[in-house]
Amino acid sequence: MNNSILKNIKSPDDIKKLSYDELDELASQIRYELISTVSKNGGHLASNLGVVELTIALHKCFYSPKDKFVFDVGHQIYTHKLLTGRYDRFSTIRTEGGLSGFPRPNESEHDVFFTGHSSTSISSAYGISVSEVIKGSKNYTVAVIGDGAFTGGLAYEAINNAGRNKDAKLIVVLNDNEMSISQNVGSISKYLTNIRTTRQYFRLKASLERTLNHIPLIGRKLSSGVYKLKTSIKNKLYNSNMFEDLGFRYMGPVDGHNIHKLTEVLEEAKNIDRPVLLHVHTKKGKGYELAEQNPSEFHGISKFDMDTGETVAKGPNFSDEFGKYLCELASKDARICAITAAMSLGTGLSEYAQNYSDRFFDVGIAEEHAVVFASGLSKGGMIPFFVVYSTFLQRCYDQLIHDAALQKQKMIIAVDRAGFVGEDGETHQGIFDVAFMNTISNFTIYAPSTYDEMRKDMYKAVYKDSNVIAIRYPRGSECEIPADFNPSYDVFDIYGEEDAEVSLVTYGRIFGNACKAYKILKEQGKNIRIVKINKIKPLDSSIVEVLKDSRAIYFFEEGIQNGGVGEKLALRLLEAGYSGEYKLTAVDYCFVEQGSVASTIAKNNLDTDSMIEIVGGAFGE
Repeated sequence: MNNSILKNIKSPDDIKKLSYDELDELASQIRYELISTVSKNGGHLASNLGVVELTIALHKCFYSPKDKFVFDVGHQIYTHKLLTGRYDRFSTIRTEGGLSGFPRPNESEHDVFFTGHSSTSISSAYGISVSEVIKGSKNYTVAVIGDGAFTGGLAYEAINNAGRNKDAKLIVVLNDNEMSISQNVGSISKYLTNIRTTRQYFRLKASLERTLNHIPLIGRKLSSGVYKLKTSIKNKLYNSNMFEDLGFRYMGPVDGHNIHKLTEVLEEAKNIDRPVLLHVHTKKGKGYELAEQNPSEFHGISKFDMDTGETVAKGPNFSDEFGKYLCELASKDARICAITAAMSLGTGLSEYAQNYSDRFFDVGIAEEHAVVFASGLSKGGMIPFFVVYSTFLQRCYDQLIHDAALQKQKMIIAVDRAGFVGEDGETHQGIFDVAFMNTISNFTIYAPSTYDEMRKDMYKAVYKDSNVIAIRYPRGSECEIPADFNPSYDVFDIYGEEDAEVSLVTYGRIFGNACKAYKILKEQGKNIRIVKINKIKPLDSSIVEVLKDSRAIYFFEEGIQNGGVGEKLALRLLEAGYSGEYKLTAVDYCFVEQGSVASTIAKNNLDTDSMIEIVGGAFGE
């Protein structure tokens, strides 16, 4: 496709020179670029296709970076990147050393925050807008929220706070595409649907305000008076608009794919003397039929064929295997329930949702609520599984302590995407969950390396363990294990010589790399053993007993060092009088950047070659 307009956009200023016909053509060129690039690199496609015209209109009306745009979650930022001088590098998006798939201030002055999690935009945008007021600036701040982020409670806390400030030049754009990652659920979705069905009322209201505002001298006073009268009458006849009740001036719904209409409404919003909520209606996957038909599948997608939409065939993975066995357990035990936070597809729960709909709960992007809700289910005699990505479990720390562990309520936290996740980068790496869960009492953590081990852990969690049990597993498939390894499914296993003086200790999928290193080291005549920890919290005293006589211990951990299992084990060994060498290899006080999982593992010295080099030091090499 001819990208003659897009390739000449070097900054947002170039957009302001274009006619509306040229802007429509620009939107077409951007869509082709999005589809073409994501088909090669993978990434968030459907959500970005839905905000092309909206992003163009924002840059047409505002002056970034003087005016600030805060994109919620950040995965809808691809068009923004193309319009802010990053077209030449766009082919590198989500590759190692390339552009991020999320906002990154170190990439461009047009990106305000490092973001990758949901529902934060209104809070941060409001903070910026207040700082502008304090400085005496007239700059605008725009929060773009949607794609399900409006189901997160933090968004409502921010609206409740911001609506009281009549000086802040804050515009909240609600991108209502009726979707999050999975289909939107809950009362808020129904509320927005109701607003969409009453759009004629809001169009009439907006038309009247425009007419009154253009009357010289007295127009604004008349508009204000009519607004108050209208609100009073409307409250008698209808349920009041929630956003206006909270202090925002509501505008919309507006067609989010009509650039001309969007720019008109945005210009009007700039002249309103209070925070504005602009309700924009878009179609997720717009312009690519396959994504329009299956927006959930094309939300975040790996490399695919542009013509057919087919992705590279993949084998089994932990998420799917987890979902299958959960269905088996649920078929035999009516107490078992499953909870997701808008991630049923990504966490392997689609089959469960279909077969056990009365025991399946999608709470929206509300992980904190999910944990407390699970506590209530548990109190009522159910056995809830909350299935969540490691990076999103971070939101739940207080609830895990106060509403789960302290209450001694039985629930199972299935921690998907534990460890390195690859191209989504710093905001999505699952490297912190072990460290923060290690601090909580009444908590058990399993770290399976294989599907079979995960199934055994799930069974133990349901029928043998009490309180809160976490089962963490990585993105992708199980690790390769030697044919002569016979797992006990106990708290730990030993592979190699029982009496070896040098011990390599690890857990989870890194066990596969350790086994490969063991084989090579053994061929070199080095006598070592692997101690594979299966139950990483609480650390059983028997593990310390086995290790305390080792001449050297090398611990390899796919997680943050501070607070991890390796540190905990070091303390226990010290308390037991251990005086040998102890070396811990883990993620050391940093945020891990994007890159393939294999590359990231190697960079953090958790690959087979690094293990051979590090453990070889015990033998004078």
